[in-house]
Amino acid sequence: HGMGAIANGIALHSPGFKSYCATFFIFSDYMRSAMRIAALSGAPTLFVMTHDSIGVGEDGPTHQPVEHLAISRGTPNTYVFRPADTVETAESWEVALTSKTTPTVLALSRQGLPTVRTDHKTKNLSAQGAYVLADAVGRRQAILIATGSEVSIALAARDTLQAEGIGTRVVSMPCMELFAAQDAAYRRRVLPGGPVRVAIEAGVRQGWDQWLLGERGRENKASFIGMSGFGVSAPAEVIYQQMGITADATVAAVKSLL
Repeated sequence: HGMGAIANGIALHSPGFKSYCATFFIFSDYMRSAMRIAALSGAPTLFVMTHDSIGVGEDGPTHQPVEHLAISRGTPNTYVFRPADTVETAESWEVALTSKTTPTVLALSRQGLPTVRTDHKTKNLSAQGAYVLADAVGRRQAILIATGSEVSIALAARDTLQAEGIGTRVVSMPCMELFAAQDAAYRRRVLPGGPVRVAIEAGVRQGWDQWLLGERGRENKASFIGMSGFGVSAPAEVIYQQMGITADATVAAVKSLL
């Protein structure tokens, strides 16, 4: 809490001097009041939060922040970024550095992740909140939406589904708040009505229904692959299997909805 309060003080006292602080995401519980004050007072503090999911592994459920993305996203005037790789991390960092009145939570994984953005783009795609990472080949029947370490799971599931003739789009959604701020036409282009939707995130479902069920009050056929309780102590690859946050589970969810 003291660290977050000091970072806020620097940000408010010296505009243009960017302040940041960093700890495990689970310890945002102790920093919550400072993070809330940053949002309330318009301090563009950068909160770097690592070890962002059940991928913490053997440290066990006490250190696995399953509800903390939802808590941070529920705080007004806060950008919550969960980047999928180094490219999205750099883009998220750019947004944080240029923010004037909004604090940023940068939720980063503990485990190593593959680079999913391999095509060069001059535009900061993460600044749009969400974007099409891989589009369907053939008729689009499913849309997979994922963040952070689960984007690579979505891509693996897409490979399987496409091989079976099920056209599948993968949407990376590093920042829900910035996606919600885009115009409706862009949001519809990224998440058009019709295809079934499956979201994949190693956290609780709260906050996802807007993008799963649709913005017009019409229910899409949708499913969530994630957590409904606390984690367990196990290596990252084991706990993901135990909790059913896998490409195979994603494929099964899509097929159950079609």
